[in-house]
Amino acid sequence: MAEPILNQPHFQDADKAREHLEALRWPHGPVCPHCGSVREPMTLEGSKNYRPGLYKCKDCYEQFTVTVGTVFERSKIALNVWLQAVHLMCASKKGISAKQLERMLGVTYKTAWFMSHRIREAMTENMAGPLGGSGKVVEADETYWGSEGGSKAQSKKSGARKAGGALKDSNKVVALVERGGKVRAFHVPSVTGQNLKTVLESQIHPDTHVMTDSSPRYNLLKREHGFKAYEQVNHTKAEYVRGIAHTNTVEGFFSVLKRGLIGTFHHVAPKHLQRYSDEFSFRYNTRTALGYSDADRSAIALKGISGKRLTYRRIGGE
Repeated sequence: MAEPILNQPHFQDADKAREHLEALRWPHGPVCPHCGSVREPMTLEGSKNYRPGLYKCKDCYEQFTVTVGTVFERSKIALNVWLQAVHLMCASKKGISAKQLERMLGVTYKTAWFMSHRIREAMTENMAGPLGGSGKVVEADETYWGSEGGSKAQSKKSGARKAGGALKDSNKVVALVERGGKVRAFHVPSVTGQNLKTVLESQIHPDTHVMTDSSPRYNLLKREHGFKAYEQVNHTKAEYVRGIAHTNTVEGFFSVLKRGLIGTFHHVAPKHLQRYSDEFSFRYNTRTALGYSDADRSAIALKGISGKRLTYRRIGGE
């Protein structure tokens, strides 16, 4: 029987966790986060300030550790506990709540909530170039969640709906999925024909074959689009697949996102919805079908911690 993954040394020992993080972030040796120097730094060994993992740059003379300039900077939580949290969030397909992290990691709820938002920030990917391209298919769709106050129950009580069943005060998420590839999800203030056209044309390569449903919100795109091909499927007439035309892939992404929001998190404030969307996008983009393991996913998230330091005030009061 294989040993439980959380029994591995870097999950149990803070020094091993530091060494693991250094190997991921600095595969060719320490890099000064203050000036970017790659010269071998001083270790301060023998001085009263010495501790393993503390370095002093030979160029700018600033001291640093592997966590400086990252989401882990100045945290009082042991680094091995941070790595456990990263792994749990990366390995949980529908997410893991702050309450569950509180119980599993032995921290307070406030700490677990703060940790999870920092890790979501690390999961946020840089969008390099457009989706799709020659011979590629990209599906687009939108979904609705809760209300502007963040409560699904509140939105149901209002009873105010637009055509097509979308709640007037709900939060809107637009997703673009490249078949066999990646997803990009955006929490948008409103869903209109012009907004959807702007999002699609700014994120999808012109040589792409684009698929959507037949919502009236896509009428402008149907009339005026700059893509190689554009097709719709008419769900109102029970048409879900027509040849290669369908939106089943993007709807599959939404099903996982909504199961997580409903079954795992229950309440998501609108100001945080983009981070949750980024979290689910990150796991989708590093899914097993693309050849990634839980360990690979965690390593990618840990490489994404640089330059994303968050304070509690920035998360809770922004």
